[in-house]
Amino acid sequence: MGLNIKPLSDRVLIEPEAAETKTASGIYIPETAKEKPQRGKVVAVGKGNKDHDMTVKVGDTVLYGKYSGTELKLEGTDYLMMREDDILAIV
Repeated sequence: MGLNIKPLSDRVLIEPEAAETKTASGIYIPETAKEKPQRGKVVAVGKGNKDHDMTVKVGDTVLYGKYSGTELKLEGTDYLMMREDDILAIV
């Protein structure tokens, strides 16, 4: 991936998974009713800081809070920038 961004300190750049477009029973979900994804793939990781070594690495799939992070759009793709502390688990 040719993304030219490097998060600072303990920040992580995540590419969220696509939101569900259809329910298990086959009903299509309109754009306005879709849930925000809470799972994504780590694309870039900062170096950490003196009090915090980074746990996640590029390529990890992670779970995060519904309202975590700041939404960014880079080169036509949506991303989330958040602190590593906002990540709940590595899947």
